[in-house]
Amino acid sequence: MVLIGFQANAQTAKEIMQRVDEKVRGTSNSSEMKMTIVRPDWKREITMKGWSLGTEYSLILITGPARDKGQAFLKRDNEMWNWQPSIDRVVKLPPSMMLQSWMGSDFTNDDLVKESSIVNDYNHSLEQDSVINGTTVYKVVLTPKPDAPVVWGKVVCYVDKKEYNQLLVKYYDEDDYLVNTMVLSEIKEMGGRRIPTRLEMIPADNPRQRTVIEYQNQEFNIGLKESFFSMQNMKRVR
Repeated sequence: MVLIGFQANAQTAKEIMQRVDEKVRGTSNSSEMKMTIVRPDWKREITMKGWSLGTEYSLILITGPARDKGQAFLKRDNEMWNWQPSIDRVVKLPPSMMLQSWMGSDFTNDDLVKESSIVNDYNHSLEQDSVINGTTVYKVVLTPKPDAPVVWGKVVCYVDKKEYNQLLVKYYDEDDYLVNTMVLSEIKEMGGRRIPTRLEMIPADNPRQRTVIEYQNQEFNIGLKESFFSMQNMKRVR
């Protein structure tokens, strides 16, 4: 009986993460964002546009500051490229770089292009419900499937029971040490959905620094085609 109950919970946990994922992705989407990298002695802002189609395709274009403008990142299936117009060069990023910092921020390459899938690449289990800022949340633990292209040893997600928004995510390494904590807030309506519009990533080993992504606009189910996510379009998209 315990085993049956566990299996039911595991299935429920996966369904929760499916709802979370579908809400923030849609079939396709576009977004405009501002990223602020905060350090004890300085801060830096990067503006960007993003597009995605399902879990296989994504494209991010840097729109500011001037020194980075036009740089783009393309993901197709399990491959990722970076277009650097200043040197007129496309660089292919190997899977080993997914855990590295994206543009000097506290987000990883994987966080931005979503190389790994929170639904397909992990096993899911429910732990005891919790409360965050007065909101009752599911606590869902994600452990990677064997051979899945994931960078984390474990991910713990706290999901609002009513609106299926993630409010807090904790990322652990393979030795079960906390690496990063992401706080999601400022839930607003964008593209007809109520979603978190502020994502704050805080590294566990240096809590005085953080990176904040603020969504300024999002649209969902916009009819993008696979052909949009091409090497040629990565160089010319605006």
